[in-house]
Formats: sequence, C-alpha cells, structure tokens
Amino acid sequence: MIGLEDVQKAAKRLDGVAHRTPVLHSHTLDERVGARVLIKAECLQRTGSFKFRGAYNKISSLSDQERARGVAAFSSGNHAQAVALAARLLGTSATIVMPEDAPVLKLDATRGYGAEVVTYDRYTEDREAIGTALAEQRGLALVRPFDDPLVMAGQGTAALELLDDEGDLDLFVAPVGGGGLMAGCATVVAPAARVVGVEPEAADDYKRSLEAGHPVEIEVDRSIADALQVPRPGDLTFEINSRLLEGIATVSDLELIEAMRFLFERMKLVAEPGGAAGVAALLAGKIELKPGTTVGVIVSGGNIGASRFAELLAAGC
Repeated sequence: MIGLEDVQKAAKRLDGVAHRTPVLHSHTLDERVGARVLIKAECLQRTGSFKFRGAYNKISSLSDQERARGVAAFSSGNHAQAVALAARLLGTSATIVMPEDAPVLKLDATRGYGAEVVTYDRYTEDREAIGTALAEQRGLALVRPFDDPLVMAGQGTAALELLDDEGDLDLFVAPVGGGGLMAGCATVVAPAARVVGVEPEAADDYKRSLEAGHPVEIEVDRSIADALQVPRPGDLTFEINSRLLEGIATVSDLELIEAMRFLFERMKLVAEPGGAAGVAALLAGKIELKPGTTVGVIVSGGNIGASRFAELLAAGC
C-alpha cells in the first residue's frame, strides 16, 4: 500500500518543518549488547515524538476545503500533540479524543497547541468508534494514528534519514503500538535489513497477531508504556508488517525502566517508557545479534513529566 516513493514524497513535505533528529552512538551500549548501535533520537522531534511526521504529512495532503472544516483524531497522547501542532501550523482546527488517564503532560500539551480535547475511558470505551462518530457528526477529516498510508509514509521518513546519515543497517528495531512507525520504516529498510518490533509484555497484540497470521484483539493490561497500549494492530499496518517483520520482542516494565535509566545516564536522553522499548529489548538480550552487527534503533518519544520520570526510575531500583 505504500512504497519507498511515498516516503520520499513525505520527506519533501516535511523538509524544513520536521526536525532532522540526530543519530547518536554510545560505546558503552555497544559493549553491553555486542553490536554497533545507532540511536535515532525521535524523542527530540517536534512535540516530543515521531508522530509529528505522519500527522503533518497527512494534514498537509488534505484539500483546502477539508482543512477549512478542521480535523479530528484519537490518541493516547503523542499523536494527539502531533495533530494539534500540525493543524495549527497548517491553519486548521483539531478535536482530539484522548483517554482520561493519559499523562497530564500530554493532555496539557495537546490543549496548549490549541486543540479541543474530548476524554474517554480507555478500558471500557472504544476510542476509534468515538473519534469516527465525532468526525462524522462535525464534518471533520479523521487523522488516524497509524492505519493510514500518508501517516505511515510520514513515519517512515525517520528511517529514511537514518540511512541517509549512517548508511546500510543489518538490523532495524523500533517500538510497535498500532504499527504505523514500523510499517513506514520497514518499507524503507527491508529486505536489506532484518526488522524486529518491540512491544510491552502487557500489550503484545502484534506478537499474537503475527503468530495467528491475522490481526488479533486482546484485552490490554496496564503498562507504564501508555503510548504502546493498543488492543489490536491496524489492518493496513498489519498487511505491511506481516510481510516485512522478522518478529516481535516483548519487554517488561522493569526492562523499560532500565532502558530509560541507561538513555538518561549514559546518553543524556529523556525517553518515555514506550519510546525506550527498542533499547530495552537490546539491553535485555531479547533480540539475537551476531558479532559486527550494525543496529538502527528508534527512540520514538520523550513525553514524560519530571516527577513521573523520577518515580519510575526510583521504582526500578
């Protein structure tokens, strides 16, 4: 459904708008995992996550008439902020459906970018149904968080930049929630590189879906990785990822905290739990690595408040 040319077109739309985030390297990390690891720091992207890439690519592709009516989205927080900022930059309004237990930092930032926020209970209500109904009632263009070709292509520009800056990879690793980041990036890096996704043990819908051969919906347990608490893969993302992924590694909350600690103490990066999932899998030895392997890893987001960050690191001691 998307190809390399779609990601390249997205890169042109994002040029001068999205940050070209740095690729960082730590000799200590290399020694810990036994490979050369390149960290694409999307926690330093606008709005604090890779989500800005897909949101801006989608909204900038709407017609003038569609943008005049406004946009709607549903999100646990990172996509919400991305849509809110992209809408503001493109001169339109945004209405966002967010879980009532979303981190206060993400709720406040979304409102701060000018969006209207409608809350729901993520454990008893269907955010997609609420968001779709709201968009239809108000005549708004729905900007899905992952299951949209333009959103996936926008997210894939992170991998495009990584290859442009560092050359070929042997392995690409990224967190997987709904699968949009991975679908876009895998379109860029596969089949030249192995591709492995990472998700929380408590929200392993992608792992179960790949094993079943079709999207599977699960009851999501509580996890500190709120950005990755998705009950079911997207249909479009699954079609791509089921072909291009080697597999899925799962990580515990404690392993996520250890990765957050490492990134902060050794690389001076602040990562939210879900954003650190790829590094967590490497540090915990969840992905098979051969000597001399060059690994590209997306640290996908850094939207976490100082008190919550300190609380998690203290809990993981």
